Amino acid sequence: MERYESMEKMQILKVIAETLNGTNDLKGMLQTVLEKLLELTGLETGWIFLVDEKPNYTFVADHRLPPALTINDKEPMCGGDCSCLNRYWNGRLKEPINIIECKRIENAIKCDWGDTNSVTHHATIPLADGEERFGILNVASPNKEHFTEEELTLLQSLSFQIGTAVKRTRLYEEQQRRAVNYEKLNELVRLIWKSQNVERLADQVVHKTSEIFQWKTVGLYLQEGESLFLKSFVDEDSSFNESVSLSLLEDHPIARAFQSQEVVQSDCASREEYVSLPIHIKDEKLGVLYLAAPDSHRLSDCDVEVLQALTRHISLVYETLRLQEKRGELLLYEERKRLARDLHDSVNQKLFSLSLTARGAKEVISPHDQPLRDLLDEMLGMSQESLKEMRSLIWQLRPIGIEEGLVSAIKKYGEHLGLSIVFKVDSAPNWPRSVEETLWRISQEALNNVNKHSNTKEVTLFLYGSSEGAGMEIVDRGDGFELQKKRTRSLGLTSMKERAELIGGILDVNSERGVGTTVHVFLPCEEQEKSGEQ
Repeated sequence: MERYESMEKMQILKVIAETLNGTNDLKGMLQTVLEKLLELTGLETGWIFLVDEKPNYTFVADHRLPPALTINDKEPMCGGDCSCLNRYWNGRLKEPINIIECKRIENAIKCDWGDTNSVTHHATIPLADGEERFGILNVASPNKEHFTEEELTLLQSLSFQIGTAVKRTRLYEEQQRRAVNYEKLNELVRLIWKSQNVERLADQVVHKTSEIFQWKTVGLYLQEGESLFLKSFVDEDSSFNESVSLSLLEDHPIARAFQSQEVVQSDCASREEYVSLPIHIKDEKLGVLYLAAPDSHRLSDCDVEVLQALTRHISLVYETLRLQEKRGELLLYEERKRLARDLHDSVNQKLFSLSLTARGAKEVISPHDQPLRDLLDEMLGMSQESLKEMRSLIWQLRPIGIEEGLVSAIKKYGEHLGLSIVFKVDSAPNWPRSVEETLWRISQEALNNVNKHSNTKEVTLFLYGSSEGAGMEIVDRGDGFELQKKRTRSLGLTSMKERAELIGGILDVNSERGVGTTVHVFLPCEEQEKSGEQ
């Protein structure tokens, strides 16, 4: 390789170009072109590194390595740093260098790993395409300690060809990968759009993303108050050690992604490749999708692009489910109003007519027919009692007054039942409508029980809020009951408990004969701003 005629150089460049254009398999292409390059230039050995940010690099091709460098499946070439890599990382390797003593060969001699075939030095040539760099080409021959300018110029020309081919091949691989990823995304999107509620959506997103994309770890966090809560996750190797909840102010990739509403990725110093992607609907922040890649996988721009498309679909599905829930609540509310109206117009009026009929019949029968008068009195009492219960049922179906606030609604309902309620409220609550609606329904059932069974008209009602949610306690000092017997057959107690649990709350009932009964309910929520909507 001492001197080349012009035609010979052109022929070498032509053969290398043809070799590079023969395949789109990056590793196979680099192996083939290295062998051809050494054959055409008459050099003995060479190897190629593809290099990322420090300290990451990949040993991808070699030909006729000295035995000392091939021990343990070429272990000396696959780890550690060296002079050429350090020059590449610190930006000083911009042109072919003549010549670098090989640290790897020095270590082989020092550790007596085997024969070095008299190779002591090598030339190092950066692989680049314009300003974009990809790796390093090293070439050497036994006892060769100097490369001429002509040799280095030819090697640089060859390295430009290799660099251009690497870029072309990576673009091709990226396009292929993007096509495969979007095909997987379409499959995943079809599945998550079948979710029936928000809880099911979280499980579908996490498990199906892990299954279809083969991510090692997938977790979905949603905002609740001042924290992000882990709703669902999959972890293949049990390496996921994140908290079930994260403070929004915590210096953590997941919290940072939520606050900044930007993608947060692992840096070069991280032990694993991960990405945190924010989920939002317009200006409303919802949560974060966290993913960690398998050990052999490097995150690419294509991966992040597809995952961002996934988070947009998650947002749309989430919003659709919320709208469906609100529509269901509205339909239920309208159905309650319709049922209340029908009961008022039909059954309520008939009971009222029955009461009038019984009263009128009593007036026209003989005063001496006492058995019949007693039956009419009983009929009149039953009709009036049924009329009163029907009006209470209509009130429950159509809660007049809740629009004016929870306290006002409970107070009016207590007056309707003839109860005297002492309110103890920490501050004027401003909870979400779903929470107020649940507290209202539970209070109705509890007050009905007091009216019917406690033999008292005095009730104390506590309302309080905390950073975790809303609480209510209803206390009477009436007759009380045996709790275990009551639980097995009380539809009212079951109904109250189910209402609380439906939105993630808890309900406890304590009662003792001769002492009274206490109903305590706590519902998780965050208090709204005073200017916010109910």
